[in-house]
Parts: sequence; structure tokens; C-alpha cells
Amino acid sequence: MKLPRNVNGPQLVKALGILGYQVTRQKGSHIRVTTQRDGESHEVIPSHSPIKTGTLAGILRHIAAHHRLSVDALLEMLDL
Repeated sequence: MKLPRNVNGPQLVKALGILGYQVTRQKGSHIRVTTQRDGESHEVIPSHSPIKTGTLAGILRHIAAHHRLSVDALLEMLDL
């Protein structure tokens, strides 16, 4: 599946709520989200519009690996 090109930071944070991610803090334009599902995991999401595709790919790869999913399955779940 192809990565979406128009995802912004707040939109991604909202979509990650499906996996139990919650905002733990924000400093400037970076939002830190944390989940306790499948063990504790943190991720920093830039609050940019849109998020650069390389940055988005890295974030999604890390989240998919934590939840033992493929990036394609994660994208379908998040409905971005």
C-alpha cells in the first residue's frame, strides 16, 4: 500500500488512538504519544502539515514493529 501524502501531525495522533496511544506531552511542534498496549511504547510525532513521507514511513515502521503488524496492515487499521 502506498503511503498517504497529506497526513498532518494532529490527524496521525488522532488515528493512533485506535492502538491506545495518548498524548503524554508536547514541546513546540513535536507531540509525544505513549501506549501501554503490547508493552510500553513512545513515539514523537511532528505537528507539521503535511508530515514528510520519509518521516511518516519511519514512524509507521516503528509502530508496526511494536504491535507486530505489517505497515500495510497498520495503514488499513488507521484508515489514513
